[in-house]
Amino acid sequence: MVGRGLSLSVVLLSVLLGALLSAPVFAVSQLQARLDKNPVMLGESVLLEVTADSRLPASSINFRVLDNNFTVMVPSVNQSTRVVNGDVSHSTTWTVTLLPKASGTFSIPAFTIDKVSSNPISIEVLPVQQGSGNLRDVFLQSKLSSNELMVQQMVYYDVTIYFSGDIQRGSLSEPQLDDALIQQVGQDQEGTELIDGERYRSISRRYAITPQRSGDYTIAPPTFTGDVIDRESARQSYFARSRTVVREAEPLPITVQPPPAGYSGDWLVAALVTLNEEWQPEQTQLVQGEPVTRIITLSAVDVAANQLPELNVALPDGFRVYQEQPQVKGAERSGRLVAQKVITSAIIANTVGEFTLPEVKISWWNSQTNQLDQTVLPGRTVQVLPNPDKPSTPAITNAPVNALPGTTPLLQPASPWGWNYTSSALLFGWLLSLAVLIWRLRLLGQRQTLKQTQSQHPNLPAFNSKALRTACRNNDKTAAREQLLLWARHYNILSQGSLTALSQQVAAGAFREQLIRLNAALYSDSAADWNGEALWQAWSDYKPGTIQPENTQPLPPLYPQ
Repeated sequence: MVGRGLSLSVVLLSVLLGALLSAPVFAVSQLQARLDKNPVMLGESVLLEVTADSRLPASSINFRVLDNNFTVMVPSVNQSTRVVNGDVSHSTTWTVTLLPKASGTFSIPAFTIDKVSSNPISIEVLPVQQGSGNLRDVFLQSKLSSNELMVQQMVYYDVTIYFSGDIQRGSLSEPQLDDALIQQVGQDQEGTELIDGERYRSISRRYAITPQRSGDYTIAPPTFTGDVIDRESARQSYFARSRTVVREAEPLPITVQPPPAGYSGDWLVAALVTLNEEWQPEQTQLVQGEPVTRIITLSAVDVAANQLPELNVALPDGFRVYQEQPQVKGAERSGRLVAQKVITSAIIANTVGEFTLPEVKISWWNSQTNQLDQTVLPGRTVQVLPNPDKPSTPAITNAPVNALPGTTPLLQPASPWGWNYTSSALLFGWLLSLAVLIWRLRLLGQRQTLKQTQSQHPNLPAFNSKALRTACRNNDKTAAREQLLLWARHYNILSQGSLTALSQQVAAGAFREQLIRLNAALYSDSAADWNGEALWQAWSDYKPGTIQPENTQPLPPLYPQ
């Protein structure tokens, strides 16, 4: 009975103690603040700890009051409870990382909770050149390609992490600028550099920043957070400890100018803008009704792909133009961004004569010379020749020819039917056997290629030549295009793209001409200018061995040799 009563007392005591520990406590009698180091070097982090002798909500202290002089990281909150000889004590500790924005002497104000205030702290921030080597185990430097630029002009921001020890892990945030587009350029670059007589390893990263509004701004620098090996612990013990470091580069000011007064049209700022064109097939004489392909390429340096403007490409009367969707792409070259827009058009001349294709002009702001510039694609004079008439074939009739009066009809020589018909039958049978053999060999080769393609692309729909034949007989342009592109993918002629890309992979001939005609007819409201039977015949006669290698170069060179 006594044992049962004792157990019940222990349970009740445990419940009461648990309730006491879990109950919120808001009475505060003491509030203390301290820094882990003082003075601190510019670019180096400092830890601020504020401790209250009570269990308090995490939102009891607002550290935003430090934003003017410091970059304030997200604080961490730790609550603890201690029971010593029946006495219960509580505490709440806020730990926040501060990064000074400038050198000088600053004051961390007192924080107040329930009329209880902490002690204010004066902190001294030293410039980098006054620091000692121990404080420069890890530091960041940043620079801009230009501090004064135009609105929507791309500027390159380089940040480098220098470290003399070993970094176990780390992360680097992006620079920040309001109303600006920011993207990383290329991959990180590693190297070494000698600074103040000490060898440092370095990791460099480049960003492209494009401001969207004019004015004076300050780029908030990136922050590095990582774990480094403690040198002192490495000397004293085999098991070296690591410590967390937070470093920040210096803020950089920029001035963004608006476009010139009175400027009209699309605004484009670049270091270089070029216009090039290509004709397929290359010729200055066109044939009436025959389609040709014109490819215009707009290239720009220090420009993002989405900044390229539309081109005004006009043609004189007498021409029909069917333009594909422009292809826009970007790439990185030697640490700079290059953007290109490719416009492919099928052109058909309807009128015979001499015509001058107007020039294509684009205005842009030259960031190298800081003045307005123009790039012009010169005009082109072409001669449109008439489409030669097809020779007429005389009609063949079975009506008997009447002999002239008074003449005797000529006697036809007797035909050696035994030899003639027999040899003809033998010749026909031999030709039929040869045709069947060639057809079976070709079918076997197609099946082998098809099996190889299906193994590489298991989800690709099967190509059916009957479907292509049906589409051609019905003059179904869309179905014919889909089957042709499916055929090209199955036989590894073209991995992706349009009929224009497919026509560039085959040799000149009837099949290429029919592909160009089909591509032009797809943009027309009527199929009257396209003959599906001619396409089917050209495809049937096409030899796969004439396939040209696909061009894998993503961008043509901007600076030709």
